Amino acid sequence: MADLHIPDALLVRNYVEGNENALATLIKRHESKIYGFIYSKISDRDISNDIFQDTFIKVIKTLKSNSYNEEGKFLPWVMRISHNLIVDHFRKTKKMPMYRETEEFSIFSIMSDDSMTIENKMIFDQVEVDLKKIIEELPDDQKEVLVMRMYQDMSFKEISEITGVSINTALGRMRYALMNLRKIIEKNQIILTN
Repeated sequence: MADLHIPDALLVRNYVEGNENALATLIKRHESKIYGFIYSKISDRDISNDIFQDTFIKVIKTLKSNSYNEEGKFLPWVMRISHNLIVDHFRKTKKMPMYRETEEFSIFSIMSDDSMTIENKMIFDQVEVDLKKIIEELPDDQKEVLVMRMYQDMSFKEISEITGVSINTALGRMRYALMNLRKIIEKNQIILTN
């Protein structure tokens, strides 16, 4: 339990100095967030596991070669590595990332109501389908920021660190994503209410 109070930067230093357990602690501490991020983009458990492992192979190589210089920013650095591996995966397969909803994380969870009638549930399900289709129409950079912000509950600081752009750029992409969503909704006369 004492490991919970050891900062990431110290665990990184301990690992570089030969303490293998320090890396195990770092992986255990951040695996759910990193794997969740990968899976939300890939929607395939086997490929997500491969990318997760490849992420930590890169982490280990970088740490062992003393190339790591992100003092105190371990998680954003690892998330950036996994993000780059995801991009590489999509380049190789030439597929666009599809959003996959998970139980823990849904923009629509605010609408879940135990007393929902069958009719309302059907309407809600259609709204959900329509919204996902609309999001897929956004440019990749806007879609990426929107999904990270709305579906993965990331701060703009986290988004900027993972995508490698400034906070202002991330904010701008989110703003344009919302504006474009509105335009698509109006153009197609989609009603997103129940």
